[in-house]
Amino acid sequence: MTTPPSSPAFRVGFVTGATPDKWAGVWRERRREPLELVPVDQEHQEAGLRDGSLDMCLVRLPVDRDGLHLIPLYEEQPVVVVGKEHLVTAADEVALDDLSEEQLVLPHPSGWTPSVPQLDWPAMSAKDAVEVVASGTGVAIVPMSVARLYSRKDVTYRPVTDLPPTTVGLAWLVEHDDERTQAFVGVVRGRTARSSRG
Repeated sequence: MTTPPSSPAFRVGFVTGATPDKWAGVWRERRREPLELVPVDQEHQEAGLRDGSLDMCLVRLPVDRDGLHLIPLYEEQPVVVVGKEHLVTAADEVALDDLSEEQLVLPHPSGWTPSVPQLDWPAMSAKDAVEVVASGTGVAIVPMSVARLYSRKDVTYRPVTDLPPTTVGLAWLVEHDDERTQAFVGVVRGRTARSSRG
């Protein structure tokens, strides 16, 4: 049974670089209740689920799985973002050894850091980090989707071959596993409007 149109919007967060538009379009074709897409940064991707301000969220792993359902969706290639004149632009791809003497303007989730002493960078968003890279001060390693989102004429990126990919998944609270949640899971998994859960 479809929820009446007077019900509150179904709020789906999406981490920077994720693109939920296709799924949102299918939802809007099939459902009467409104869907609200809410951009979130990676540092706050779990908070919205746990405080109830989001019904579901496209998250970038790792996340604390306690109390969460999570469906891994796809993997993202890590890339290094550099200024257009940087030496690594001569290669099609790079390894971490090629970056060992760089200033890394954004901490990498893997814990990898270059071998040279690092500047004490302030906390910054991925967008801010790309702006710093554009000034020629350092490099940033981010998922390719993030590099594409914040592309500029004065920076470029190259795949980093020896870092594991990151994974984007769909997460929601175990206690909020209701009909609307399962309907959105169905959309994401490509179920037709007539197919049942499973």
